[in-house]
Amino acid sequence: MILNSKQQIAEAFKQLEANANGMANSPFHKARKEAMAEFEQAEFPTNKHEEWKYTNVKPFLEKEFAVGNSSEITSELVDKHNFGELDAEILVFVNGNFQADLSRVSDNLAGVTISNLKEAHKTNAADIDAHFGKLAKVEGETFTALNTSFAQNGGFVKVQKGKVIEKPILFLFFSDTQAANSFSQPRNLIIAEENSQVSVIENFITLGEHESLTNSVTEIVVEKRAIVNHYKIQGESQSNFHVGTTQVLQKGNSNFANTTITMGGGIIRNNLNVEMDGEHIETYMNGLFMLNGKSHVDNHTVVDHQKPNGYSNELYKGILDDNSTGVFNGKIFVREDAQKTNAFQTNNNIILSDKATVDTKPQLEIWADDVKCSHGATVGALDEEPLFYLRSRGIPKDKARGLLMFAFATDLLDRIKIEPLRKHVEELIAARLGYEG
Repeated sequence: MILNSKQQIAEAFKQLEANANGMANSPFHKARKEAMAEFEQAEFPTNKHEEWKYTNVKPFLEKEFAVGNSSEITSELVDKHNFGELDAEILVFVNGNFQADLSRVSDNLAGVTISNLKEAHKTNAADIDAHFGKLAKVEGETFTALNTSFAQNGGFVKVQKGKVIEKPILFLFFSDTQAANSFSQPRNLIIAEENSQVSVIENFITLGEHESLTNSVTEIVVEKRAIVNHYKIQGESQSNFHVGTTQVLQKGNSNFANTTITMGGGIIRNNLNVEMDGEHIETYMNGLFMLNGKSHVDNHTVVDHQKPNGYSNELYKGILDDNSTGVFNGKIFVREDAQKTNAFQTNNNIILSDKATVDTKPQLEIWADDVKCSHGATVGALDEEPLFYLRSRGIPKDKARGLLMFAFATDLLDRIKIEPLRKHVEELIAARLGYEG
């Protein structure tokens, strides 16, 4: 499939329609058809679009990708990407295909449904009809429209009212390009009912040397007094292209925290949008991107304070080397009714190479008058003063640099609440920096 070929996309959608299997009149199927109509009228964004000013998607629009090609993945490989000691419920997807034999979900789980989206159509149709496509809008969003049109598989989680799920839930998304280019479109739906609590991890992995494209959408519903911790780990190769949207709806007194760790990739665009529809909501958005080679990562975030007494705290950090490029565009909206809002946003970046660049644009739009809001951004080289201090204490230059950069990333690590995951990310950072501790 070539994304820029509307004819190929239309033919693929017709084949999907032909296999609707009695679902042609369902709200889910209706949402897919409406998304395809939107996609057919839309164009892919270019650098002339303000929201895509620094990210050029043209390099992967003309490439040929195989859709849903089969692959052989072993349980040992699943173990390798399970963060070592992590005791989790695991759903495995390879090139967009659910792998039941490699997934590990406990029997007779109380208070939670964990399955792939395709199976959830049979068991939780009402939940899917109520939420699918309601959060992640397709209007003006070409990649989301494409994902919605072809949505078949991905992770589904529903936590019942008052239930606390102790084990984290891990989605493993493998892009296996060992035989050919691959294209996958995971579609995830996470529902946390009132007073519930859950942690969900999305881990994206590239295998092989061919190119891959991932176009993912995750919708998250956080009901009143619910707590959701969401993690997105991107350890993809520089032959991978990734467009991902996480769309969150929070209700009153809920708590949502997202942490996105990006250790590489070819062209990556991460959209994280949170709608705070209630009072006394807390929202935390954390990101760390460590880039080298020719990697390009564009983090776009939106926090929409709609009701009074909300709190949001956003911290993104970047470390860039070689010819890599980073983008941070964070928007905070404080609506007229959202009095007594506290909203904070920070983006700090370290540039290690003369050829690496960062474009950062924190934004505040405030219509209320009784608020406390701040934003800021820094871009610069490693501070020479502490480097000189460490070297004067006999620490070699390379080790001193690694120590300082590791310290720079530490407050992001402190925000990862799952210990095996935090340890894994710590090891990735240390390995990238050549820091031995």
